[in-house]
Amino acid sequence: MDQGSKRLDVITIGRASVDLYGQQIGTRLEDVGSFAKSVGGCPTNIAVGTSRLGLKSALVTRVGNEQMGRFIREQLEREGVETAGIVTDPERLTALVLLAVENDNSFPLIFYRDNCADNALSEDDIDEDFIRTARAVLVTGTHFSKPHTDAAQRKAMRIAKANGARIVLDIDYRPNLWGLAGHDAGDSRYIASDRVSAHMKTVLADCDLIVGTEEEVLIASGESDLLSALRTIRSLSSGTIVLKRGPMGCIVYDGAISDNLEDGIVGQGFPIEVYNVLGAGDAFMSGFLRGWLRGEPHATSATWANACGAFAVSRLLCAPEIPTWVELQYFLTHGSPERALRKDADINHVHWATTRRRDIPNLMALAVDHRSQFEDMAGGDAQKLARIPAFKALAVQAAARVANGRDGFGMLLDDKYGRDALYAAGAIRNFWIGKPIELPGSRPLQFEFSQDLGSRLVDWPVDHCIKVLSFFHPDDPADLREQQIGKLRAAFDAARKIGRELLVEIIAGKNGPLHDDTVARALTEIYDAGIKPDWWKLEPQPNAAAWARTDAVIEARDPLCRGVVLLGLEAPQAELEAGFAAARSARTVKGFAVGRTIFADAARAWLDGRIGDEEAVADMASRFGALVTIWEGLGA
Repeated sequence: MDQGSKRLDVITIGRASVDLYGQQIGTRLEDVGSFAKSVGGCPTNIAVGTSRLGLKSALVTRVGNEQMGRFIREQLEREGVETAGIVTDPERLTALVLLAVENDNSFPLIFYRDNCADNALSEDDIDEDFIRTARAVLVTGTHFSKPHTDAAQRKAMRIAKANGARIVLDIDYRPNLWGLAGHDAGDSRYIASDRVSAHMKTVLADCDLIVGTEEEVLIASGESDLLSALRTIRSLSSGTIVLKRGPMGCIVYDGAISDNLEDGIVGQGFPIEVYNVLGAGDAFMSGFLRGWLRGEPHATSATWANACGAFAVSRLLCAPEIPTWVELQYFLTHGSPERALRKDADINHVHWATTRRRDIPNLMALAVDHRSQFEDMAGGDAQKLARIPAFKALAVQAAARVANGRDGFGMLLDDKYGRDALYAAGAIRNFWIGKPIELPGSRPLQFEFSQDLGSRLVDWPVDHCIKVLSFFHPDDPADLREQQIGKLRAAFDAARKIGRELLVEIIAGKNGPLHDDTVARALTEIYDAGIKPDWWKLEPQPNAAAWARTDAVIEARDPLCRGVVLLGLEAPQAELEAGFAAARSARTVKGFAVGRTIFADAARAWLDGRIGDEEAVADMASRFGALVTIWEGLGA
């Protein structure tokens, strides 16, 4: 097959695990109290990393037929990794890894891999037609440690070679996975072994690119010093050798190995603070492959690799911390004033905004997150108050009826009266959910229930978007604006810390005149405070000129913002239609989130007992569907 016609750049083969990272830094693994979950395993991380950097990647492995196996498959799909090569093992569990940062030199980890799914990978799992679709196949040292996984990788190598693809070896040496150390020695990086060295030497001849740390180069060669190790590898392979040297970057060797270890190709280095070394090699490999597979000079590939490795060692997790192509280019262009890259707010924003869980180009939402308005409808009647949760669940049925399985729909729901509704909405595939945190009607802004957002938000599902409403006018007194922005900043910081999206709703027109520049000025002041929400929710603007000003602010201050959704304020449908028409000229407006226009009449009638469940659902679905039709029609 012609290399240019192949649809995949690289297929990686080997380990696939769920990594559980201790969230308390500077403590023993024994004392960790909570963990953050991510996909892991050398080839899995590289599949994610290369995809983020713009290559078309795939993974060949096995996962268990259980929740963690499904998590790996689903997360890889979210990352754009081809999953056709992943086999679901009906008998074995997905591998787990527990990891911690004890200090800047100790990173304990435990592999739970006894008879795990990926360790059962066999030749039967290697599909020749699938391997033929890739320009390169990456094999990993750990999966040469068992006869059946060894056979599987060698089969993939034979097929790749026969079809003109290149072979990449990540030496990926873990002594305890070769049976050379105990379960508690997962962080051990080097134990000399003639058996392992002899076995790895049989792999080298077929490899076009060999990448390893100093210790890994020693084990692959069986030598005790680096110069001899490199020469031994060169005697067995004509491929490019990349020696990873930690904070010193890397050296790339093509051709003969000279007497000077430094006599190779080097890339730009990046002095940064080391936070966690785990996963740095996988990020490095991802960056190098982006260059190598696209025909870049080795110095460029090495620079990209070093930069990707710098990102990984400066952050906590593995795969989630690998930069995207946009992020890498931003860093190479602008650099960073921080040695700890995780503290660079601009880079963190680019990382966050380019690794969101899914793309949402348009959003049409039914907003039923109101609390005080429903309480007003109940009028102090205890029975009516008790029925509010049931009505909100009916609203979910209405929204789902309109969505009819299509993407781009969602709801705003609260956790005061909307628990049952939230459960129902959470069961709908790709259904966007936002939840409010503001105390209804508060000005200056206050949070509902508690001012300690961290303790509240940590319980939220990862897909739930934080919504915060502020009655903010740019002509408010300075002290009022300062208080409001302080609360918005607290919401933004909490959202980024726990990894949740943030929607900021600004209503200016209730507390001052709404001129062409009013909302644009309000957004500018909020951006000036370092607040970059994922979404804005804004009231309809007076005209197209006002929307043009709003567009200009958002596009200049945060081109990675998802966009704007329109709010309704219980306006009649005809008024909303006019507002929709004006907003359609705006590039940043992506939809609407309207509530009382849709549910108010049905809620009053249902709470009074004048209509039943189906009538309420049908009425809300009709009104919501009408607005969807209007919005979609304006965009035709």
